[in-house]
Amino acid sequence: MSTGKIVLKEFQLDQEPGSPVTSKKKKNKDKNPEEKYAGCKIEIINMDDRDLEIDFIGFHISLVNAYRRIVLAEVATMAIEKVYMYNNTSIVQDEVLAHRLGLVPLKVDPRFFEFRNKDETEWGAQDSVKYELKVKCSKKPGAAPDETDPDNLYVNRKVLSSSLKWEPLGNQTDIFQEANMQPLHQDILLAKMNSGHEIILEAYAVKGIGSDHAKFQPGLSWYRLLPEIELTREVEGEQAVLLQKCFSPGVIEIDTTPEGKKVAKVADARNDACSRNVFQYDSIKDSVKLTRKPDHVIFYIESHSALKSFEILEESVNIMIGKCDTLLAEIDKHTDTEAEK
Repeated sequence: MSTGKIVLKEFQLDQEPGSPVTSKKKKNKDKNPEEKYAGCKIEIINMDDRDLEIDFIGFHISLVNAYRRIVLAEVATMAIEKVYMYNNTSIVQDEVLAHRLGLVPLKVDPRFFEFRNKDETEWGAQDSVKYELKVKCSKKPGAAPDETDPDNLYVNRKVLSSSLKWEPLGNQTDIFQEANMQPLHQDILLAKMNSGHEIILEAYAVKGIGSDHAKFQPGLSWYRLLPEIELTREVEGEQAVLLQKCFSPGVIEIDTTPEGKKVAKVADARNDACSRNVFQYDSIKDSVKLTRKPDHVIFYIESHSALKSFEILEESVNIMIGKCDTLLAEIDKHTDTEAEK
């Protein structure tokens, strides 16, 4: 853990000495895990299917960063990997269209599938999902003679992700519902066509991880340290209004005193975006002290896959546990070998 709060100054970052976490580091060394992490907390601030905001309090930032890296690189999802192009007379090149198909997020739950063997030549129900796309653009019957808008002039002018149709492999119809095998979003534009253009293709989705290709990433993950803002003097009048404009909405509020003065106060420092705009103004830059707490990490996950935001975190924790078990097993193996000698 770092040695103290991080202080944001006009042209540099400083660090205050004497963090409560580090001052107890040596004392905690001989304690059991329950005593050692007694002051650590996890607070869920916001959680729904798409977004997760969670606070790690008292934990080392490297642990939070490990979860972030696992989310981006090792939590598996399903994505289109192979495309067989039978006909494509649109202006979109085959390889560009195949690349766009690979980036379409799918509703398919990866936990029901196995990783595909690279030497495998057949597409199996246990490791693959098949899609077909057959679209032909033609002139719309009854279109006005003076119509110039292509969207009103042609049928299937836009090829959307909703055009991908699931074709079950093996016994997949007994396990999955069609609604759960579609693209996550139905309105992703894949190509535009004119009258007479046609696209016919087959696409196969497989299970993969983000370290192989970014299309397999289940979502976004990032973190930031908890901001703290301290007013070092009273800020009133026009300076209070200017100070409020220097921060994100909701960070600084202005109260009116019984005497009619407008006085600034810190309402919610958590919303601060770390802009440091206040240092642009000589009249108010000495009125605030901006810091970040290194032992309070705000962690975010935004899902854009079949996995919900909290399921992504759960998968990353399970992967971390697996890594720890592997390490402990290797240590035990080495210890046993040394003991036999």
